[in-house]
Amino acid sequence: MSALLPLSRLIDALTERIGRFMMYLILLTTLISAGNAIVRKVFQVGSNAWLEIQWYLFAAVFMLGLGYAFLKNVHVRIDFLSSRFTSRTRNIIDIAGILIFVFPLCWMMVDLSWPLFHNAWVSGETSSNAGGLIRWPIYALIPAGFVLLAIQSVSELIKRLAFLTGAGSDPLGHEGPSEEEELLKALQAEQAANVGATAHANGTAAKVN
Repeated sequence: MSALLPLSRLIDALTERIGRFMMYLILLTTLISAGNAIVRKVFQVGSNAWLEIQWYLFAAVFMLGLGYAFLKNVHVRIDFLSSRFTSRTRNIIDIAGILIFVFPLCWMMVDLSWPLFHNAWVSGETSSNAGGLIRWPIYALIPAGFVLLAIQSVSELIKRLAFLTGAGSDPLGHEGPSEEEELLKALQAEQAANVGATAHANGTAAKVN
């Protein structure tokens, strides 16, 4: 199983890059949405194409971010139950969930959505709204998103099996602080240092006076 860990790390790196790219799409979606609102309110001008672009981008963030959510372990869990289980039990449950639910779901969604995308591609289907966009890019997001989720699920399966066989660490463990916790600690330390420096300066000034 340890021989498959490099493959898992490669998949994780790919998913990480995709997830970071989604962050820029969120920013772009926000800017387009704000721009649409300002133009509509100030100049009384609207564009269905620009409205649909922001919908497409939001859909891209949602669908293409499925694997990233799995990588970061931020998907919905029943924590009050899982917290009572041992690390081994949690990983076994995850393996069962990946094999019984995630892989079949990904296969089913790709199988059902591919004809939808193909038909839109062949027919050149466009939006029913005046000035709307072509439809196949939005349909393509469905199979693409579930393919990425399936690929990341392979990595998660490898990591959990590696843990159970003693070849890797617990992927569900919390052995160290997260990036957010590290950042919060750094900010708190900086704030404490600033307070200390200010107090020292005030004390020095009082002695001089």
